[in-house]
Amino acid sequence: MDTRRLLRTFATALGTAGLLVSGCSSGGSAPSASATGSAATEELEPYYGQKLSWRDCGVEGFQCTTMKAPLDYEKAGEGDIGLAVSRKKATGPGKRIGSLLVNPGGPGGSAIGYLQGYAAIGYPAPVRARYDMVAVDPRGVARSEPVTCLTGKEMDAYTQVDQTPDDEDEVARLNAAFKKFAAGCEKRSGKILPHVSTVETARDMDILRSLLGDEKLHYVGASYGTFLGATYADLFPDRVGRLVLDGAMDPSLPAIEINRDQTAGFETAFQSFAADCVKQQDCPLGTSSTADAAVALKKLFAELDTEPVPTGETRKLGESLATTGVIAAMYDEGAWPQLREALAGAKRGDGSGLLALADSYYERDPSGKYANLMFANAAVNCLDLAPAFSGPAEVEKALPAFEKASPVFGRGFAWAALNCDNWPVEPSGTRHRTEAEGAAPIVVVGTTRDPATPYKWAEALADQLSSGVLLTYEGDGHTAFGRGSDCIDTAINTYLLDGTPPKDGKKCT
Repeated sequence: MDTRRLLRTFATALGTAGLLVSGCSSGGSAPSASATGSAATEELEPYYGQKLSWRDCGVEGFQCTTMKAPLDYEKAGEGDIGLAVSRKKATGPGKRIGSLLVNPGGPGGSAIGYLQGYAAIGYPAPVRARYDMVAVDPRGVARSEPVTCLTGKEMDAYTQVDQTPDDEDEVARLNAAFKKFAAGCEKRSGKILPHVSTVETARDMDILRSLLGDEKLHYVGASYGTFLGATYADLFPDRVGRLVLDGAMDPSLPAIEINRDQTAGFETAFQSFAADCVKQQDCPLGTSSTADAAVALKKLFAELDTEPVPTGETRKLGESLATTGVIAAMYDEGAWPQLREALAGAKRGDGSGLLALADSYYERDPSGKYANLMFANAAVNCLDLAPAFSGPAEVEKALPAFEKASPVFGRGFAWAALNCDNWPVEPSGTRHRTEAEGAAPIVVVGTTRDPATPYKWAEALADQLSSGVLLTYEGDGHTAFGRGSDCIDTAINTYLLDGTPPKDGKKCT
């Protein structure tokens, strides 16, 4: 995969049900009457009236600034939070339409990293010509007062904890790891933890919209970014401009269904990978059938659980990191050759390939430092929605349903959903239908074999939104815009450039 596509892939790959983090968030409080009223209430006037001071970012062509928002919208004026913003101004030719905000998902993905590394240089030239490309790192993420939970060494240990416990001792160790993670977040970031909800981030976006001088919000959100965009539309339907929600989520689901649906989604993605793999002479999972490939992968995981293999560094590759590596490659079919090679290496006793994939997923650099991706991911998810499970006993009861959804990944995904059980802050969000009554047309994009945001979620969100228009990509991978489908890209570009949405139900390959 080329570097730009790899960045795009992992930027939108955050917040899966995998691997000691919770699933993509789909919670958030239903909007209150006060939230949908006039933006510039007396308490919020200082925020809507602030002046942005743009400066050079140190990245050619980009400007940066910091905006202020209330730490607590219920107590505006009693404390602020600084939010990092970046933009690349419209290049022309053509009349400038306005600002186009982008968010890659997560929660926990850096929108500024996505903007500077992909969107502002990789989005279609006609879009970049007529929009200022803009991103704000959400509260608690990357450059915006990031949530911190564990040291690098502690994260190394955390990511290696057995996520498919076989006995009471292993269950206790996994539960203890979740507790230590939550306690670390409270110790290092206790002040911000109650204030990183999706609703608050959506309200931050409205302040930024106003500061940029736009009457309407134009926005492209991927993965969790679709939930953020839908939340904005529900809060401020009259301020919706051109919204693209790619790799859509369903805000009406409880956490357990989100995690179970994702489990099935990754099983679907694995079946696609396996069907392709068995046709290749170098397939490390055999060349007979997808069923045999699944058995071979489970066998490899079991062997690594018993005896981890060397990786060329101090960490060895056990079942947990191996599973993370496999799941990371499910997001983009362009990574399948790399995965085949990594699996073959693991079978030979070389775990370096799968470890590299896992490190990319966790945003761990070679020095052992982690980005705050997984910390913010848990902080937002555990605040947005009540936990999927209360205690290990509930996980045990749910295991059959998860293993039915995915014989390969089911156990791990079920246990991963326990992580919010010991969270130090009570959830402020509830599942709810998101209708955004009165909003302009909103384009909802779904990919039929998307692992992280199953296609039925896009169908559900498009149905819930009063002005939702469903655009379908019949293919593999997570999200669709910029993946190589001229049909998808043309439909979205036309909508962004002249405001004409595709026909509801349009299908592309």
